[in-house]
Amino acid sequence: MNLDLAKSLVATLPSNQAGLFNPYADRCGHDTPINTVESKLHRLALHLACSPSFILVGEAPGYQGARTTGVAFTSERLLLEGAIPRIPVPAGRLCDRTLPFSEPSATIVWKALYRLGIAETTVLWNALQMHPEGKSGVWSNRTPNDAELDIGRPAMLLLRQAFPQAQILAIGRKAEGLLSGMGIQTQGSLRHPANGGATQFSQGLEAAIRSSR
Repeated sequence: MNLDLAKSLVATLPSNQAGLFNPYADRCGHDTPINTVESKLHRLALHLACSPSFILVGEAPGYQGARTTGVAFTSERLLLEGAIPRIPVPAGRLCDRTLPFSEPSATIVWKALYRLGIAETTVLWNALQMHPEGKSGVWSNRTPNDAELDIGRPAMLLLRQAFPQAQILAIGRKAEGLLSGMGIQTQGSLRHPANGGATQFSQGLEAAIRSSR
């Protein structure tokens, strides 16, 4: 478990920020008693416990994904299915919703990672690892603004320093803009899998992997 790195990353994120939910500090009323802020940090530490060949950086957590799980591009359903390397199946439900959340982008990303044989050696993160709550409340999303994205800079720098050997790939324009603005070199930029982008994402990831070898 890479607990020290996980703690360092989340220490850069503010809590009780209007319109932004910090999964590692803010308590969600829809989380079950076993899904504490500590358990989300623990999952993140397990996810980081590898020597990654790739770091995939998305935009921000969604209400169906990392808000509940603590790990970018994952969902409660994927965790309950045991689909995420290094993270054990939870002892019960994480959210009080009738059915477990199934985050579409997370499903697409992990399907591609397994197909390409890099699921065990990929770390997932977000330009801003806090959930921007939308107009409909906690179970809705919105695009983070530039000032909010800037909150993610210190954590992104720490992640780059922790895994200097890893190739970084941006998923979507927001992630690409943050990394470019920080002067962090990337292996490429991928189409976000949401809104019909699944095929382009998968093809772009495969091409990036080929070019890195």
